[in-house]
Amino acid sequence: MKKTVFLGALTVAGLAAGAAAAGTLDDVKARGKLNCGVTTGLVGFAAPDANGVWEGFDVGVCRAVAAAVLGDATAVEFVPTTGKTRFTALASGEIDLLARNTTWTFSRDTDLKFDFVGVNYYDGQGFMVPKALGVTSAKDLNGATVCIQTGTTTELNLADFFRKNNMEYEPVPIETNAEGQQQYLAGACDTYTTDASGLASTRAAFENPTEHVILPEIISKEPLGPLVRHGDNEWGDIARWTLNALIAAEEMGITSANVAELGAAAGGSPEVNRILGTEGNLGEMIGLDAQWAMRAIAAGGNYGELFEKNIGEKTPIGLARGLNAQWTDGGILYSPPFR
Repeated sequence: MKKTVFLGALTVAGLAAGAAAAGTLDDVKARGKLNCGVTTGLVGFAAPDANGVWEGFDVGVCRAVAAAVLGDATAVEFVPTTGKTRFTALASGEIDLLARNTTWTFSRDTDLKFDFVGVNYYDGQGFMVPKALGVTSAKDLNGATVCIQTGTTTELNLADFFRKNNMEYEPVPIETNAEGQQQYLAGACDTYTTDASGLASTRAAFENPTEHVILPEIISKEPLGPLVRHGDNEWGDIARWTLNALIAAEEMGITSANVAELGAAAGGSPEVNRILGTEGNLGEMIGLDAQWAMRAIAAGGNYGELFEKNIGEKTPIGLARGLNAQWTDGGILYSPPFR
């Protein structure tokens, strides 16, 4: 068993090394579109609308990168991936960027040979139960059946939590959120566990969301973010600083509504000027033109705009900013300096 897991990791790492060597930026430009790996469907984060157009918080990251590199936020091929298939898709070169509620961990960063380019959502694992079950704490779940996505950190966190609290559970393995939702609503499991943001998204899609409760315990740290392959630093820099541009834009007051005006000529803020390319040569440093960040911000707005539009408190998902607020507003979100 251990040998199989080890060889599997070597296979993913080997695929990543080969794909990275090709030069992702050149591939994307030659292809004329960005292949972006997303979830198979998680409302608010990544899901196709009634017309088949992908939308969501993670989708916004994909579109921002496409706008920065190709000048077209719609030049994206969205590739649905599961917890099991996402890493092979990235390592093999099937996708250029993975942007789907993926936790940054030591082994994924080192053993699987991926580079996380930042954190776009600070999360933690929780539990959802039917209100009729009468459970008010995760510590009341001894002996419960638990719907759990395979190939995720959620599996290990669940085992650790139950072991630490001297409890037992019966796992009900699932591969996609849609399957988890179906099994949970059918009564195949007492509780569904995943990232708390994912639970909020899943519950929002229920016919009667008020009949289900997300328990108060958060049992892990889940820093979610986009990732690329090891060995292609130029592409990693582009993805990293595109995400940073969205975060910095919110702090600096750059929005989708005013970015064109602010970028038309140098203004009074040196950092805003550098981000928008009216001063300095930051774009040149990552192989892009001066307006790359302008296009990324214009594509769907800054970080705050993407958050509020897709998953914020005024949406059915109803997530508060919490840790994901700017550092100036009580959160831990900020970008390194643009200089």
